[in-house]
Amino acid sequence: MGAAQRRGSDTKAEIRAVALELFTEQGYEATSLREIAERLGVTKAALYYHFPSKEEIVRSLFTEYLAALDELISWVRTQPPGPELRAQVIDRMIATASEQKLPVMRFALANQHLLKDLRPDRENVLERLNALYDSLTGPDATVEEAIRIRMALLSVHFAFHAAQELDATDRQITDAARSIAYLLNPPAGTDRAEPPVPPGAH
Repeated sequence: MGAAQRRGSDTKAEIRAVALELFTEQGYEATSLREIAERLGVTKAALYYHFPSKEEIVRSLFTEYLAALDELISWVRTQPPGPELRAQVIDRMIATASEQKLPVMRFALANQHLLKDLRPDRENVLERLNALYDSLTGPDATVEEAIRIRMALLSVHFAFHAAQELDATDRQITDAARSIAYLLNPPAGTDRAEPPVPPGAH
């Protein structure tokens, strides 16, 4: 990736972050592209270069998550299979979700009517998750192993979703999601009844 392309990716990420911040603060409908540009400190024309509409920014929020899944699948396919890899994937899924999905999920829950026509097809997410499951388990996995890793990774999504109405910090939600996922698919050498303590919990 060249320097110009990297700068373009960084700018798009910054636009997404600022737009999501404004959408959350004052609502999607009440936020204009001009306000997004002003908070970014750029001209409206510069913003249009990357995103010609608010709808395109929203679509980008979800396609970014699909791209993160693609990157994770590609990485998994280069790693030796086993319990250690599954634990690493759980950690990476949680990192991706906490960095990208928590703010996006909050926006999605508040704007479900808008997202009906804008978000990526559900089939695209399921297709990628199935590819990830297959890469992690392989043809020799037992039924229990296959179900455990599927439930562990799905639990990450559901934990973030279920926590939206709780008075909890992002860190508390992330730590809980990790503990639940490890209960379902514990790392090698750990007791299934005693999930490992999340980093920084003490």
